[in-house]
Amino acid sequence: MTLAPDSLLDPDEPDPVAVHRPDGRSPYFLTCDHAGRLLPRRLGDLGIPAFELERHIGWDIGAAGLTRQMAQRLDATAIRQIYSRLVCDCNRPPDAPDFATLISENTHIPGNRDLTPAELAARREEIWRPYQEAIARLLDARKAAGQPTLLVAMHSFTPVYKGQSRPWHVGLLYNRDRRLADAIRPLLQTAQVPIDSGHAEAGKPLVVGDNEPYRLTDETDYTVPVHGEKRGLVSLEIEVRQDLIASPQGQAAWAVLFETLLREVQGRFVN
Repeated sequence: MTLAPDSLLDPDEPDPVAVHRPDGRSPYFLTCDHAGRLLPRRLGDLGIPAFELERHIGWDIGAAGLTRQMAQRLDATAIRQIYSRLVCDCNRPPDAPDFATLISENTHIPGNRDLTPAELAARREEIWRPYQEAIARLLDARKAAGQPTLLVAMHSFTPVYKGQSRPWHVGLLYNRDRRLADAIRPLLQTAQVPIDSGHAEAGKPLVVGDNEPYRLTDETDYTVPVHGEKRGLVSLEIEVRQDLIASPQGQAAWAVLFETLLREVQGRFVN
């Protein structure tokens, strides 16, 4: 690992933030905190084999493609973060123990061991903070323009975690605000795995998790508690099982389903 006491990203490296449809007219505002798997050049390979970055520990598989498809179909603004969650987790407070995790699932991350305060600060200031500030700017602009906002944070989860199978196809995660979760849950519970998704379970009734496979809290999450709840926005985190959206076909099919359901409940919250 190459240490970078003063800075992290070289001038020619990609900006951590990508924005889609900044002038989207939909009330839905989409985020994708774990959209990418890039590593800053100065961090080398973090001491892990390249295949580890292909797994869920490196990023939310399928989430970026699904988010882009949803943004297109809904005419919604979407923002995504393109560096790996192993560099820093943009859905965590910067003082969280796993902000730059030492172990993810069962994989140790040597490049995150014994980080100095300056090294942690570089990750926070050059990746985490620009992403959070970009979200805040976009939300501020919508408020100033009188544009209503329903915040939806898009994620994906593994079919199996530490040997335990997860039965859910999709999970709805919320903290204090359960309004959007309560609105969309019964619709999902009567839906099916999209027929045209190309998945072996296509056509089966959806198994919907209620704060599963994770529970959303102030300590373990950032986007919904800070950008959603603290602003008083209707907000929700949606988790889709990653094997369902690993392919472009699956992403497209799920985007159609979410567009249909989100449009159906939209009128309950905005005129």
